[in-house]
Formats: sequence, structure tokens, C-alpha cells
Amino acid sequence: MWSFASPLVFLLLPLPFLAIRLLPGRRAVTGALLVPASIAQTFPANTGEAVRLRVSRAIPIVLWLSLLIALAGPQRLEPVQALPATGRDLILAIDLSGSMEREDFDLDGRTVSRLDAVKAVGKQFVMSRAGDRVGLVLFAEFAYAASPLTFDVAAVSRIIDEATIGISGRSTAIAGGLGLALKRLEASDAQSKVVVLLSDGSDTSGDVLPRDAARLAKRLGVTVHTIALGPEDMETAPKTRDAVDTATLRDIAETSGGQTFRVRNTADLVAVTREIERLEASGFDKPAATVRQDYWPYPAILAFALAIFLIASRRSI
Repeated sequence: MWSFASPLVFLLLPLPFLAIRLLPGRRAVTGALLVPASIAQTFPANTGEAVRLRVSRAIPIVLWLSLLIALAGPQRLEPVQALPATGRDLILAIDLSGSMEREDFDLDGRTVSRLDAVKAVGKQFVMSRAGDRVGLVLFAEFAYAASPLTFDVAAVSRIIDEATIGISGRSTAIAGGLGLALKRLEASDAQSKVVVLLSDGSDTSGDVLPRDAARLAKRLGVTVHTIALGPEDMETAPKTRDAVDTATLRDIAETSGGQTFRVRNTADLVAVTREIERLEASGFDKPAATVRQDYWPYPAILAFALAIFLIASRRSI
């Protein structure tokens, strides 16, 4: 829909004509020769001169109209598709303990470390969360917020790709990572608050018990989904080094109202992220928004060009 930002500008339209009508004229000094009409009719008509005269009279009129249109601010309201918005805040908490260096995952036909597998799948998962505000917490001996809650899922994906083992110790503070994620969500007024916590070990660091952190999540209305990563777990192979504590992760999820998932290989990890996407379905489409597109530069450029042409033509006379 076309409109003008300042339509009252068009009240100035008759201003030049009033000026011509009301202001006293100035006698022009020319070299014209006045002859009787009967003699003038015998002269051949100068068609080219007549056309140039009409053009020279029309240019100031077009210039004035262009200037007024530019000042009036022509604009058009154009519909654009609004970004999806779910009203959900989601924090991904990833274990960066030393055991994540173990190379026992297959990715695209090659053996990779647990962290590399998590990076590959985690980046895809985050990029699929358009409409969610996504944050990132990385934890090992200590936990730190690698990314605040943001709609910029591409930036969170890049941070996941740059995650390095050892920057926060090498032990595993599951409760610390979950606690920091809850702290980030505590002040959130989102309709849905979710933590996806991934670990491949047992809680070996920190002063807070994982069960207490899970109870806090429930009080805050935060759903925690946990992912137990690794080929061995403490329930079936308790003496295996770096076995994942599936019981603790299951307890965290069940206490908060979430679900726990067991991941032994990359295929399991991909399936889990798809299941979480189903449980926490991303975005819904808002009605199309409208934005204002301004078109005043076009008549302004035309008016400027005509003004330059008039000045140049006057100097050449």
C-alpha cells in the first residue's frame, strides 16, 4: 500500500505559480526583432526551437514536482515473513572432561573422539533451533557460560565447534554444569525452559549433589533432558574406567520432568537429538509483519539532476 509520510507538503504545489502571479516581473533584455504579424507569418516555422522552448518551460515544473514528492516521503508498506518465535529458552550443557578425548565413536566411517562426535551433532542440533533462545554451558572441573541465551544459533554453533578440553579442568562437575545452566534460566520469563545436559562420566567434582540441582530445576520449572554418552556405563560395567553414570543422569531427568537417553555411538546421538527436537518442537510461524520501504531518494535524485541541468544551461547561454 502506497502512502506519503508528510502529505501536507503538497499544499506548497501552487507556490511557484503564485510567485509568478503576484511578484513584480523583470523586463528581459533580448535581441529580438519585432515585426508585424502579417510579415511573421511568411517566415518558415522553427519547429526545433518550439520544442526546446516547451522543454525549457517543463523542466522547472517537473523539478518542483519531484522536489515536493521527495519531501512528502513516498513509502510503501510491504509484508515480510516474521522470524519464528517459540517462547522457549534452551541451554545446552556439554561435558568437557578429559574422558571426552577418548576415540571410540565412528563418524562418517572414521574413528573420532567423543567430543568431535558431540560437536558434529551438537552444531546441527543448535542450528535446528530457529525460534528458540539458545545458550551454552561447558563444564568439567568447573563450569562456565560459553554463550548467553541468544537467537543467534549460528554463533552458538561456532562456539561449540571451538570448544577445547582442558580449559576448565579435566574432572566432571555435572551438578556444577547443571547449576550454572539453571542460574542462567532463573531470571528468564520464557514460557518453556529446557536444559539438555550431556555427560560421559560421573559427578566427581563440586560441592552440590546432582539430585539437589535436579530438585532446584523442578522448583524453577526447568525441564532437564540428559544424555548419557559412552559405550560403557556404571550399571553394567562398574569397574570400567570412564564409565558413564547413567543412574545419576536418569535421576536428574526424572526429577525435573525430563527424559534421559543412552548413547553408545554417533547413530544413537543423532537419534537422540531428533527425539529431543520432537519433544521440544521448534518454532511456530508468526503472522507476516510489515516494514516500511522509503522511495523518496528517487524523486530527490531526479530533482537534483534537473537542477544541475538548469544551472549548466543558464551558464551556456
